[in-house]
Amino acid sequence: MDFQEDLIANIKFYRKERNVSQEKLAELCDCGTSTIGCIECGKTLPSFDMIVKIATALGVHPADLFLRNASSTVSNTKNILKTKLVPQIEEFIEKEL
Repeated sequence: MDFQEDLIANIKFYRKERNVSQEKLAELCDCGTSTIGCIECGKTLPSFDMIVKIATALGVHPADLFLRNASSTVSNTKNILKTKLVPQIEEFIEKEL
């Protein structure tokens, strides 16, 4: 298992999902933009405190940054909701309301 790869992928995923630039994330984490860039390209390993700051800035639990394939899990969940749940809700509304 490569936790650093998962961390990098998840930081990028949550940052992009929330439409937060590296510059904005750096500002929220009280660090330089180059720090975030170096973390995201794998040149720097973030400290525990920085992981907590990044997670807080992105609105996720620090452990979420280490989940394997968080981006695909979120995408899969959204897809299931769109293809399975939404049609069932629409059908229910049509019948009951």
